[in-house]
Amino acid sequence: MINWAGLASILVFYVLILGVGLYAAWKRRSNNNNPDEIILAGRTIGPFVGLMTMTATWVGGGYINGTAEVTYSQGLLYCQAPFGYAISLALGGIFFAKKMREAEYKTMLDPLQECFGQGWGAMLYLPALLGETLWSASILAALGSTLSVILGLTDSISIIVSAGIAVSYTLFGGLYSVAYTDVVQLFCIAIGLWLSVPFAMQSEFVGDMSLNATNWTGDVPDDPYKWGAWWDYAFLLICGGIPWQVYFQRVLSAQTGRQAQFLSIGASVGCIIMAIPSIIIGIVARATDWESTGFNKTLSEDGDQKLVLPLVLQYLTPQWVAFIGLGAVSAAVMSSADSSVLSASSMFAHNIYKGVIRPSASIKEQTIVLRIMIPIVGGAACAIAIYVKSIYYLFYLCGDLVYVMLFPQLTLAVHFPKYVNRSGSIAAYFLGFFLRVLGGEKELSIPAVIHYPWYDYVNGVQNFPFRTLSMIVTFVTLLLVSWLTKSFNKRRQNWNVNSPKSP
Repeated sequence: MINWAGLASILVFYVLILGVGLYAAWKRRSNNNNPDEIILAGRTIGPFVGLMTMTATWVGGGYINGTAEVTYSQGLLYCQAPFGYAISLALGGIFFAKKMREAEYKTMLDPLQECFGQGWGAMLYLPALLGETLWSASILAALGSTLSVILGLTDSISIIVSAGIAVSYTLFGGLYSVAYTDVVQLFCIAIGLWLSVPFAMQSEFVGDMSLNATNWTGDVPDDPYKWGAWWDYAFLLICGGIPWQVYFQRVLSAQTGRQAQFLSIGASVGCIIMAIPSIIIGIVARATDWESTGFNKTLSEDGDQKLVLPLVLQYLTPQWVAFIGLGAVSAAVMSSADSSVLSASSMFAHNIYKGVIRPSASIKEQTIVLRIMIPIVGGAACAIAIYVKSIYYLFYLCGDLVYVMLFPQLTLAVHFPKYVNRSGSIAAYFLGFFLRVLGGEKELSIPAVIHYPWYDYVNGVQNFPFRTLSMIVTFVTLLLVSWLTKSFNKRRQNWNVNSPKSP
């Protein structure tokens, strides 16, 4: 049954976001036919808006929902994403932001194409495209589940409407609209979640939340081998969180390289702060007697555990608080979905269409292609969110591929371009891909062909940090094959110069 009062409140919120996005587009209407303006807002994003939009981009629906879920199901010890992404943003600011902004790059793929050539650099777009699209799809799916719990709407209606609004203002205003809506959305997230926390904590169904009564830190693994998987995910979040266009779009839109560093480091602090209410909600859920609530059963199934945050809003807070909290979840989703859609579209228009397909394309032509790609990518994310049931695991796999395949390539292309070449990049690309896939993915029914040390044959789980090993192998392969091919080519040139001339 549809909750009409809640539906009305969420529609008011959606109209607000759409209005802010379209107003921002109208303010920049004289520049909206320039692809650089759409992609980077003319590099005019100031410190405040830049800090807000970078923080809001990472603090998505999956971020706040996932943080509450993991804190509830496994404990704070296993809630790695907020801390991993925060460190990732700080490292990105220290080692990448200033250098890439001062190089005047337009997308993350620019240094890769500069180093490895336009054609092959375009191949590196594939894992980036999959990552951005599936990220959007996963958070749209999370929103659909949330709205279905509180409002009684079907997932597909929620996903289509939310995606449609995000695509609309992104289509007209580009990064400028995305950045300004992010400011509003971040405030909505903060107000909605922090408002929900005291009401949830004071609910009659919540018991003792002290550490002695509710072990919300989580259990330390008895088997030391299981720490291998823990560290694997930690490095995945830290290093794999860097090579994303959604991050570099904000870095490259900053007014200066120094400001780009400030935005990254400031956003790392913002991500931690914004995770605190979700962590508290997870602890509250852990101390709740769910069988005594209107939910009337335990949160024992994975499908229920993914809904921890909306369930806390629904059953442990007053209805009006739940509606405001729902606005926070919706804001978090759109603040990330619009950014990912724009990022994937920007790379295609600039690096693939202009860089490879039609190098002679005019500014007007690039703008048309970019505007066509925004609804295409948004529609693809929307369709995946509706029809693919294992969306979260698909996103995790693509996140792994970004870590294994893109992080070594981007690091060496930006910092050590003289030591690598196209041959090394090709060899590292395919080797990294096969190593990750051969490691298996249980939730997607991909069998583990390679059984690394500490492999759990009973549960089919890799305890060895095989993702990090695959990343290191990709790193070494890129350097080694590049060195070998460069040495071979140099010797061949010397042989041709010194070989006797035929009469």
